[in-house]
Amino acid sequence: MAIPKHDEVRLPLLKLISDGGVYTQKSSVEKLQIFFDLTEEERNATLSSGKSVFNDRVHWAKFHMKIAGLIDFPRRGEFQISELGKELLSRNLDKIENSTLMEFPGFQAFLERSKRKSINQLNDNGSSSVAVIEKVQEESMNTPYEMIENSFEELNTILADELLDKLKEMDFFKFEDLVLDLLVKLGYGGSKEMAKQNTKRTGDGGIDGIINADRLGLNKIFVQAKRWSDTNIGRPEIQKFAGALDGFGGNNGIFITTSSFSKDACDYVKVLPNKKIVLIDGQQLAQYMIEVGLGVSVEKVYEVKRLDLDYFIEE
Repeated sequence: MAIPKHDEVRLPLLKLISDGGVYTQKSSVEKLQIFFDLTEEERNATLSSGKSVFNDRVHWAKFHMKIAGLIDFPRRGEFQISELGKELLSRNLDKIENSTLMEFPGFQAFLERSKRKSINQLNDNGSSSVAVIEKVQEESMNTPYEMIENSFEELNTILADELLDKLKEMDFFKFEDLVLDLLVKLGYGGSKEMAKQNTKRTGDGGIDGIINADRLGLNKIFVQAKRWSDTNIGRPEIQKFAGALDGFGGNNGIFITTSSFSKDACDYVKVLPNKKIVLIDGQQLAQYMIEVGLGVSVEKVYEVKRLDLDYFIEE
């Protein structure tokens, strides 16, 4: 048989781990290769980047089910079925479609972030088959450049989610260093050495660090970094930070967190008199890291070539 697509791997993978045991990518790939009766050639098939095709598809199947909350990760590199996953299996589905994953808020939020919509959702919402066909035609009318851009956005969204998971596992002081590295790469503090010399871990007063806004140190930016998992940061935390700026005679601050900010917190910083506080939540933090190349590396570069008309002009 042909190597199954990642959406075809989802249900068999979820059934495989339904015993409640803890699995790894390697162990699940080995068992699924047997389940799908893959030939030696299919097992050894690779992408142009050198990655195993089947291993890559198992990874995506696992990732999408993780986003939906069907799989838990108790420890790094290990995963197991969640209560939501068990409930889904009890429905005796023939396949876990995108429309099925769309029932879960986590997957809905993921699609919204990556600016992608599920075609299957149209059918599940009771739309006619004509609406589905029109949607398929709309997607197929995208130019190759548009398809590349859409895929690029989705890959970056996925990478941001993976980065955020890693950030939440980091040692707090290592996280503070990462924040410093990011601010330097974004153009603050001058060189890394200058930033380190001018950054103080105060340990009190509600300020985690002080960094130069310019090379000469004429302006200071006060930094608060919170490596929190899921706690929504509300207005009281931002008010404390704003008060701490007064204690240091500062007017500019950056509040960075791996979690998120409440609407009240975001509204509060907009009306602060004589102060400028920038809020950076986990998703924005991860996107900035991708933008400046911090904690990520280039996996493969695709060159898109065009016709050089000048070459064909006769002199």
